[in-house]
Formats: sequence, C-alpha cells, structure tokens
Amino acid sequence: METPVSETVSRRLEVVDAAVHNGGVRVIGRPFGGTGPSIPRRAEPSLKPPRRLVAPTGAVPITLRPVRLSDEREWEDVRWRNRDWLDPWESGDPLGAEPPGFRRWVGLIRRSERQGTGTSMLVDLEGRIVGQVSLGAVSAGALRSGTVGYWVDRVHAGRGIAPMAVALLADWAFHGDPGPRLHRLEIAMLPGNDRSRRVAEKLHARYEGRRSRYMFVDGRWRDHDCYALLAEDWVGGSAASLVSRHA
Repeated sequence: METPVSETVSRRLEVVDAAVHNGGVRVIGRPFGGTGPSIPRRAEPSLKPPRRLVAPTGAVPITLRPVRLSDEREWEDVRWRNRDWLDPWESGDPLGAEPPGFRRWVGLIRRSERQGTGTSMLVDLEGRIVGQVSLGAVSAGALRSGTVGYWVDRVHAGRGIAPMAVALLADWAFHGDPGPRLHRLEIAMLPGNDRSRRVAEKLHARYEGRRSRYMFVDGRWRDHDCYALLAEDWVGGSAASLVSRHA
C-alpha cells in the first residue's frame, strides 16, 4: 500500500527540522527515508508568562503579572508621575518612530510572546502598579539568551523592588516549567545610571565591560555597561538567594 503524499512530506519536514549545527555547518541527522537514529526536535522558548510570580517569604511582597488592557489608566498615571525620573534612561527609535500607544503596546507584547521574542510584566505591590520588568531580544537555539529591562516608581525606589523583580523574572526565564529555559540574561545600562548598577550588583551579575554606542537613548547612540546572569549560577533560585543574602 502506498504511503500518502502528505505523510511522506510530513516525514521529510521532520527530518529537516531535526537538523543540527556543527561548527557552523548544517548537518542532517539522517537522509530522507533513512533508518538511522532520529534527532529530537529542539525545544523552543515558551514566552507565555505565568499568571503571576510571587516574591518569596522575607522579601518585599511584590508580584509580577502580565500586562492587561484594563491596566491602561493606572499604568499611564504611574508613567506620567515618573516621566522626569525615567526619561533620561529611556531608549528610543533612531529612525524617529513614535512609541506606540498603550493598547497597541499590549498587542505588540502579545505578538512577541507568540513569536517567542519577548514579554513584559507589571510589578504589583499591595494591588498597585509600582513598576515593570521586561524580557526582550530572546534568542533560541545555541544562544538561548535575552535582555532584561526594568523601572520602578520613584515613590517606591530603594526598597529592593527592582532586584527582586529581576530575580523573579530570571527564575522563570532560566528554570520555569513551562518557560523559555534561557542560559543567559543581559542587563545593559548607561554608565551614569548608578541605581540600575546597584540592581545588577545585588544580583551578583557578571560585569562584562562597556559596549560602544550600544543603544539609542536621549537622541543619540550611547555607550552601555553590560552585566550578565547565567542559569548555572542560579540553580537554587535567584529570588530565594537574594532574600538569604540580604536577610
């Protein structure tokens, strides 16, 4: 009995999907129709965030949760109150595109989650939005990396909220099930952003040096200091480690 064409094509696509890279050379696990050992598909990042991530006992009692359309008024109120506090560190588009409105921004977040390239979560404290933490530029395959950004309402600065928010995000990004299972997270900051530097230092992130004209900020390309978190450094959970170090 002949094998249906659709089934034959499906089998061939599975073999192509099972290809691996070896020193930059694409290698097929076995030829079409061969009987050699199959290679399992690579797991791709899952960027659908959990309903909430809760800080461990002993930490500032924050919760991370996905952005919702219903957050528009509160989020914009917080951002407006903090515009002078946050504007000096905000990245922009070198081609001059205006930042999206809130509703379109939420739509872009959902699209990034579906595509596996990034997500953003709000930081809640006692039922109120006090900040935001984002995971972007996610790369799967051999790199399994991403970049982290964050901000906190000035009223609540200095309470350990930003380090804990990044730690919770890192726990999920590195070891969440389901989760993206990344290996590396990068934190980049302007050299004069001392508050952001202290966040990286509290997390024991590795300083990797200064990158020239790394990002477009405040109308020009700016140098950034780069730090990295690695999954193997946080086997026990970065949020729990942060609490124990600062207890």
